Amino acid sequence: MEAPAITVDHLTKRFGPVTAVDDLSFTVAPGRVTGFLGPNGSGKTTTLRMLLGLVQPTAGTAVVGDRTYGRIRRPAQLVGAALEASSFHPGRTGLGHLRTLAPQAGVGNDRCHEVLELVGLEAAKKRRVGGYSMGMRQRLGLATALLGDPSVIILDEPANGLDPQGIAWLRSLLRSLAADGRTVLVSSHVLAEVQQSVDDVVVIGSGKLIHASTLDGFEALAERFVAVRTPAQDAFAALGTERGWEVRREHDTYLVHGVGAAEVGEAAFAAGVELHQLADRGADLETVFLKLTKSSDAPTATLPPRHTPPVDAPPPAGGGAPPPPAPTTGGQA
Repeated sequence: MEAPAITVDHLTKRFGPVTAVDDLSFTVAPGRVTGFLGPNGSGKTTTLRMLLGLVQPTAGTAVVGDRTYGRIRRPAQLVGAALEASSFHPGRTGLGHLRTLAPQAGVGNDRCHEVLELVGLEAAKKRRVGGYSMGMRQRLGLATALLGDPSVIILDEPANGLDPQGIAWLRSLLRSLAADGRTVLVSSHVLAEVQQSVDDVVVIGSGKLIHASTLDGFEALAERFVAVRTPAQDAFAALGTERGWEVRREHDTYLVHGVGAAEVGEAAFAAGVELHQLADRGADLETVFLKLTKSSDAPTATLPPRHTPPVDAPPPAGGGAPPPPAPTTGGQA
């Protein structure tokens, strides 16, 4: 049976005067991984919490298939979710945590061992969760989400705390879940973490939908260019002017915008211009993402210049001892 889609329809959530989610609509298709992207504070987690029935919407709906989460009879067997990697009892073992939830998911002890092995925690299953690293807690959260063998997977920032090997493993897991026909929704504020694993992209900012498309459609928004290195710099610059290319020089490399490497190479060959490098440069999706979201997360303040008192400055008020003299090498100047 095909997994149900996730449908968010004109979803709005206000907390007093603050609108966290503003008339948001998008769809997550089965058999695909959808990246739910936006800077911190953009409303991603609030949207997921409404989808999972943890927060009541002010307006609009968020449904799995044709029903809200609260109307699903055995939700753990349909929807698996991991929103926080810290919501575990620190005194329980990893295995004990899953055994506590197993009756709600309608599964037995064997399934607990199975998902722990799947996420790479089999060797740590009898350790207390309070001693787990951040990455291990993330893996336990994934095991919890997968416990009921659900057809819909919802993960909030699942790569947090994972090392590069763990991130590569997560990408492989997401792809395998989608290939199995499941509906996979993964939120992140870092595009590079999900870029290699998603099929579709939903971008929000300040609670509003900014962009929704396939990954290819998102990549089409990025400016592509060709990098060229040549010993015949004057000849290549003249060729660019003749062809009407937009050419920008950075050190010993020419960046040709709006054309492909094949066109540049063919023109250079016909004109007898020797090339030492000719390469298509991929789309800079992070730049596109930041432009779309107009992220203000990064601080803009700078430290004031450090005040260094002169060597012969008087001692501070209060009678403190003067600073020791500067060390000398004892050698000749």
